[in-house]
Amino acid sequence: MHSTGLRVVVWTLALAVGLPGLTPSYAQTQGSDRRQDRRDDRQGAQDTRQTGREDARDTKAECRAGDEKSRPECRQQKRDSKQDARDSARDQKKD
Repeated sequence: MHSTGLRVVVWTLALAVGLPGLTPSYAQTQGSDRRQDRRDDRQGAQDTRQTGREDARDTKAECRAGDEKSRPECRQQKRDSKQDARDSARDQKKD
């Protein structure tokens, strides 16, 4: 009876040690890769939008300095510039 209990303990330990090798080790890595890809996509899109905001500010400043357009026209031009940046960021995230 004593040797049977010892065998059970030994087999239990052997299975416990051997089980991590049986599970697929790539599952977590693939998920991590997809998450990192999404983070990179979001960061790239955020950078694109930020650059668009800066460009829109410059566009409006140039428009107002030129005195050829009214304030509402310059404001609309800035809005259009920012919207173009948003569209580019959206396209960047889709790819």
